[in-house]
Amino acid sequence: MIGRVMPVDPVLAAVGDNAPADVVAAARAEMGLDDPLIVQYWSYISNVLQGDFGRSVLTRNPVISDIAHYFPATLEMATLALLIATLLGVPAGIISAVKQGSLTDQIIRVVCIAGHSVPVFVLALLGLLIFYVGLDLVPGPGRQGVIYDGMVPSVTGLLLVDSLLAGDMGAFWDAVHHLTLPVLILAYFSMAYITRMTRAFMLDALKGEFIISARAKGLSGWSVVMGHAFPNVAVQLITVLALTYAGLLEGAVITETVFAWPGLGQYLTTALMNGDMNPVVGTTLIIGAVYVGLNLLADILYRVFDPRVA
Repeated sequence: MIGRVMPVDPVLAAVGDNAPADVVAAARAEMGLDDPLIVQYWSYISNVLQGDFGRSVLTRNPVISDIAHYFPATLEMATLALLIATLLGVPAGIISAVKQGSLTDQIIRVVCIAGHSVPVFVLALLGLLIFYVGLDLVPGPGRQGVIYDGMVPSVTGLLLVDSLLAGDMGAFWDAVHHLTLPVLILAYFSMAYITRMTRAFMLDALKGEFIISARAKGLSGWSVVMGHAFPNVAVQLITVLALTYAGLLEGAVITETVFAWPGLGQYLTTALMNGDMNPVVGTTLIIGAVYVGLNLLADILYRVFDPRVA
């Protein structure tokens, strides 16, 4: 409904501001925008249930095919960011909890607060300023260098995988270099949250009676931490990681814009700026479905790994 009552006219975006009135009227009728809002809503929902999200005014392609084209770039970046954030954040949270109140704990907490407080676009711009402009350690914005653009056949849409399948190691390492900075920015932002949650879960677990009992039996410190406390925390972390992954998939919009990353976020932003509402609504629905799906998966895994959960 909001998309239909916005001041930006999608018909003019399609035919141009200077199009004759009869052309505008014909396009409006063809797009179904001259029907009452409730009719437009019902028509849209009916089409969505059949897998039809409409057609983009900008690309002239069906929205679902555009999403299939742009989503792998976002998926690749978000997945790598989650892996790095998990591999660093979980151990950092455990160490911070075990060494509560120490200098190590304070340093980890400060790093996490900074990562969770500074907006992503600020981190992205600072990263480009320091590592691209200043130190020239990473390539500029974009997913691939000009020399490799379009050279790797698209099989999965994941550039790292496709370049390996094609046996083009030059394109592979070029893709790795372009991924490095945006992935690390997102990983740092996500790691801050994962570390804080891991620390909180571990502190609660270490106060349990089963931990006191294990220590009374003479078990060493890290045996108690990793053998008794962490298994209880791991189940709770499943939900945290699922929510973090969903947040990365839907929250990479600003990062993709800063790095000119040809993913779902940039597709959504470009469509929104041009009043192309079919891609905006379609992308929002897909992201929502992914978010709900990951939450459902987390609930299922929660029950699998913890039989006590009914």
